[in-house]
Amino acid sequence: MNIIFSQRMDSLKASEIREILKVTSKPEIISFAGGLPAPELFPIKELKDISVKVLNESGSQALQYSTTEGFTPLRKQIASRMNRKFHTIIDFDNILITAGSQQALDLSGKLFLNKDDIVLCESPTYLAALSAFKAYEPKLLGVDTDNDGMIINKLEKTIQTNSNVKFMYVIPDFQNPTGRTWSVQRRKELVDIANRYHIPIIEDNPYGELRFDRNILPSIKSFDTKGLVIFVSTFSKTFCPGMRIGWIAADQKLIEKYVLLKQGADLHTSSISQREISKYIELYDFDEHIKKIINVYRERRNTILSAMQENFPAEVKFTRPQGGLFTWVELPLHINGKELLMHCLRDNVAFVPGEPFFPDRKVFNAIRLNYSNMPKDRIVLGIRRIANILHNIYNI
Repeated sequence: MNIIFSQRMDSLKASEIREILKVTSKPEIISFAGGLPAPELFPIKELKDISVKVLNESGSQALQYSTTEGFTPLRKQIASRMNRKFHTIIDFDNILITAGSQQALDLSGKLFLNKDDIVLCESPTYLAALSAFKAYEPKLLGVDTDNDGMIINKLEKTIQTNSNVKFMYVIPDFQNPTGRTWSVQRRKELVDIANRYHIPIIEDNPYGELRFDRNILPSIKSFDTKGLVIFVSTFSKTFCPGMRIGWIAADQKLIEKYVLLKQGADLHTSSISQREISKYIELYDFDEHIKKIINVYRERRNTILSAMQENFPAEVKFTRPQGGLFTWVELPLHINGKELLMHCLRDNVAFVPGEPFFPDRKVFNAIRLNYSNMPKDRIVLGIRRIANILHNIYNI
């Protein structure tokens, strides 16, 4: 076909995670690949009842077009929950409901980025965020991280040597892909950098409530004094990803800009899904629901860490997340994660190689493992299969 596409299509590739998930749909596959919640924790019975209630009480409104900003009662519930959980001080006017947090990332790229503008992000970082930003043809620069978050002196040096940094993108809680959590001090230092150079921060926080021990840490947004922090989150990891309900929390002037962009994208997010989530929060104990998720994921986290400790060679290193859905595995330098995946798929085990998570450099000897979606017995079996391949094929 002699069809001429836009130049931006040249830089876009299929998501490696989505391609791997096509394989993992087979029931025999033990999948550590996608960031999939445990489906047995979805509140199906409650949602059946709630769907009827919503249709009985407000069916004509739930099935009608709605405002771009979102269902006001849900926005109020989100603002109240953020203030209580993440130490923010926001009102419902600071909230825009989006089609999952992925739309929030796409709208952020559309809002801020021109061709060759610079986005600073952790190295490694969330693969789907890189995909969202790449459509707007920026330069993606990774900043080295340690167990406390971005290394601040390296971040500042990168800012000083690049004149057109448009925003910083970070995942401070149980980071995807590494599972690491930023320290409170590092969060404050990041906001200081943002204030000094007047650079917005996009704080992607889908996992923050899924903390296994101790209290939830204050969000980066809670330290925001100049309206530079844009908080992005979703109900996908704490409720049901299929409903595709996320949100942006930001200064009202920024929300007004996001609203204009969303109007051009999809007019508004699903009216009925917003009302169903709002009704669930109204009638049920959402905190208790999250506690159930935490209890299951904590056990699965413990299971995968114990299995790796017992079965993986000593040369293999891995993170010990305090919450969330992922652990990050660093292999000896001579082992390529993609090649290891090919061997493992033949043994019906899947995961995501680490290379695509790095925005601007090649790192081949890492893999990301998800532990939320598989029961404990299959987690152990899958780790043993990976370990056998490391021992028998790579001789470590």
